[in-house]
Amino acid sequence: MNRNVLVLAVATALVAGGIATGYWLAGSRTHTAHAPSAEPTKAAERKPLYWHDPMYPQQKFDKPGRSPYMDMDLVPVYADEGGDASAVTVSPRVMQNLGVRIAEVTEGSLQSSFEAVGAVAFDERSVAVVQARVNGFIEKLFARAPLDAVVRGQPLAEILAPEWVAAQEEYLALRRSPVANPELRAAARKRLLLVGMNEETVAQVEAEGRTRASITLTAPISGVIAELGAREGMAVMAGAMLFRINGLATVWVNAEVPESRAGALRPGAEVHATVPAYPGERFPGRITAILPEVNAATRTLKARVEVPNPHGKLKPGMYATLDFAPQKSRNVLLVPSEAVIRTGTRDVVMVAEAGSDGKQRFRAVDVEVGAESGGNTEIRKGLERGMRVVASGQFLIDSESSLKATTARMEAPAAEPKPAVQAEPVHRGEARVERIGKDGVTLSHGPIASLNMPAMTMVYKAPPGGMPAGVKEGARVDFTFTVDDKGQFALTEVTPRTGGKP
Repeated sequence: MNRNVLVLAVATALVAGGIATGYWLAGSRTHTAHAPSAEPTKAAERKPLYWHDPMYPQQKFDKPGRSPYMDMDLVPVYADEGGDASAVTVSPRVMQNLGVRIAEVTEGSLQSSFEAVGAVAFDERSVAVVQARVNGFIEKLFARAPLDAVVRGQPLAEILAPEWVAAQEEYLALRRSPVANPELRAAARKRLLLVGMNEETVAQVEAEGRTRASITLTAPISGVIAELGAREGMAVMAGAMLFRINGLATVWVNAEVPESRAGALRPGAEVHATVPAYPGERFPGRITAILPEVNAATRTLKARVEVPNPHGKLKPGMYATLDFAPQKSRNVLLVPSEAVIRTGTRDVVMVAEAGSDGKQRFRAVDVEVGAESGGNTEIRKGLERGMRVVASGQFLIDSESSLKATTARMEAPAAEPKPAVQAEPVHRGEARVERIGKDGVTLSHGPIASLNMPAMTMVYKAPPGGMPAGVKEGARVDFTFTVDDKGQFALTEVTPRTGGKP
């Protein structure tokens, strides 16, 4: 019997020693991870921010001591060793392996020029309509198809108009009469112009002294026939539209500008257009209007650009690329665009800071970004000139290669405990009583499935009313316990196991 007790005691000591050794190793690793590589004299000058239990880092203590949760000493946390929950410490060797590249926040001018695409269209302000001003018949048609090119003064159609004959005879009679009133002659001549005859035709009638039954309509401007409403032999009525001519001296380029660039558009601003048909040639123009409508599908608005087209190279329907000239530059803070991490709800930059131990510390900083151009992004708020940011390798900095965990720790309050719940859940287990003391009861228990806790030896707060009278050190017991919002374990009930012996 004594031999069995001795064996049991030795086994218990070995188990307890192994557990204690495990916690000691955990504490040693923690100390090693946080220990700087500086000289001992420098280490003695460092002042810890607080102490914590690595198993429960959310709880902070203002002085050293023993952990109330585990059988180990509290570990100090220093200002340059990751005390900030949003910071990550990386050694130079690891930085080189991860390909981390650091860039400095600089101050400079950001060019606001940008490109947009569009299509060439007719200048709707350069339109002329040719109408019949009198009833008649089309005897001959000179322009026979839509989009035929015409020049100013070119004949379009020859119209037979009986009403014009009567007006011409009246005018010629007044011209021949020696007693005719000059005012009547002027009125008769004006009537010829009102019925649709042009000055050249009237001059021909005056020179020939005979009427002309057929009158030729000419093009008032140069361009192309956009709409044709006349055919030979057809009867026309006064006011009927026969030709619609669009000029090509200037054209419009309707540019599709992203909604985010709308603030950079100004009427009258200079623009240069290029088309694939003439590579290397730039066509200067200017913004004449910004249409007050955004395309719901493409989230773009139209900027109307007027481009001179003296040689007729630009044809309606051509695809064009427009380069909007930069506005006046101003000095702003700039970082490489690849350094900005856009999460959808906020913009984050990883700031690099040198620690006293020679390692780099990184922390996530929320920033307010502005314009972007030439691979650089404007920073309006969050950074200062001279700060160093991570330009590549941001997503590999965290020890778990997860930036999300780092930014989540930044968002979570570090010192505020979770609000207390009305009732803590009760957990059950089976254990051996190692020691019953004033401060608590030490139990060696198996795994606790409800807490995903492995088998271990730890101190519990005694149950209300104390331990049962029949439970001694070495006894096997069933126990229940709770864990409060501070992480303290408290026994609620302890009962001896049936047949349990020391």
